[in-house]
Amino acid sequence: MAKEKTLFFCKECGAESAKWLGQCPSCKAWDSLVEAPRDRKRPVNTAIGIRRNVPVPLGTVSAEDEKRTGSGMKELDRVLGGGIVAGSLVLASGDPGIGKSTLLLQMCRNLSNAGIRVLYVSGEESLRQVKLRANRIGEFSDNMLFLAENNMDVVRESIMDIHPAVVIVDSIQTMVLPQLDSPAGSVTQIKEITSFLLRTAKEEEISIFVVGHVTKEGSVAGPRMLEHMVDTVLYFEGDTTTPYRILRAVKNRFGSTNEIGVFSMERNGLMEVLNPSEHMLAGMPLDEPGSIVTVTMEGTRPILVEVQALVCRTNFNLPRRTATGTDFNRLNLILAVLEKRLGIGLSGCDVYVNIAGGMRVTEPALDLGIAISVLSGYTNVPLPSGTAAFGEIGLIGEIRSVSQAVARVKEAAKLGYHRCFVPKNDADRMKGQIPDGVQIIGVSNVKELKKYLSGNG
Repeated sequence: MAKEKTLFFCKECGAESAKWLGQCPSCKAWDSLVEAPRDRKRPVNTAIGIRRNVPVPLGTVSAEDEKRTGSGMKELDRVLGGGIVAGSLVLASGDPGIGKSTLLLQMCRNLSNAGIRVLYVSGEESLRQVKLRANRIGEFSDNMLFLAENNMDVVRESIMDIHPAVVIVDSIQTMVLPQLDSPAGSVTQIKEITSFLLRTAKEEEISIFVVGHVTKEGSVAGPRMLEHMVDTVLYFEGDTTTPYRILRAVKNRFGSTNEIGVFSMERNGLMEVLNPSEHMLAGMPLDEPGSIVTVTMEGTRPILVEVQALVCRTNFNLPRRTATGTDFNRLNLILAVLEKRLGIGLSGCDVYVNIAGGMRVTEPALDLGIAISVLSGYTNVPLPSGTAAFGEIGLIGEIRSVSQAVARVKEAAKLGYHRCFVPKNDADRMKGQIPDGVQIIGVSNVKELKKYLSGNG
């Protein structure tokens, strides 16, 4: 018998190669080619017929908004762009145990209680395991149907028989098509299954949510083309040592990718955090040096976070720098600007900066908060209570404008912060737009900032 010829696939981009290569010629990824049978059978999706589309003038196409259904969770609807879009394919990913299945199960409960038929397909857990997890969330109506199956032929038949409005597939790495001679989770299986789910969602107007595992590098397991095929990619992230979880959309064809949803993991499931600023500042110490509140923007939502800095003399030739919750290189840049422009001897100090509450902030508006907390920690002089700050710092030491300055000040005022350090240009533009009783201090460079902090400004 002749030896079966093989073909190699890139697990990152799906490119094919007649022989194994150390580097994929298409996406340049190293050690990404995997072997698959050349004469593999292709699945035939006979459950839904092939519909012939014809060209139409663009003027005859309806420009109305997509039909959306509320998930019963405001934070999830915010990230999705206003609700679940009919006929969309959504990929939900995140670290193991972070709460992906719990989030989708709670969404299904809300939809089923609203009279919407939902099918939850579990390829990893038995029905008993799903039931034990569902008991923590609450009661489910008869509109919520469960199926413990990893054979896509059976799943396909169930979808066509029940025709639910929403389908959950948990997870795509456990699903298999028997027609393919490759194991579950392989490149071929994931490509074919995703292709079928995408076509089913579009032709049958069914909203499908797919759970995807992540690799050690934090990316979705399987080929990168999986992210390109779906309509929306959601990442559920957070530190398992803290109760807070953040839902982000890194791709969204029906809305913005800048919005986030904040949740708190409790005993009875995930609870929505409608006011993240209040939770992030809970337990903040008063009248302590090296601590200040800064206002960051996540999409259209302003969030107040506490920036902490610890500055102490080092006993070694090479001082230590640590940044938790922000960019390490950005911290080094700010420290270099402060030392050069203000003549502060930070090169002989260890500097530790932390964003309290488990948030990760990378936007430049955090620069001013880091600079003030470092100066306060260096001089060991606490800032007056009720002080907030935001602004970007350049290499010359100038403090540059940031977006949505008025919204940031108003959010700070809601939580009782009546004194704000802001860029000078933003302070001039927001006159007459800020609430009464809020003191705006506009600074144009770090030298002016030092004068204000020392009481000479």
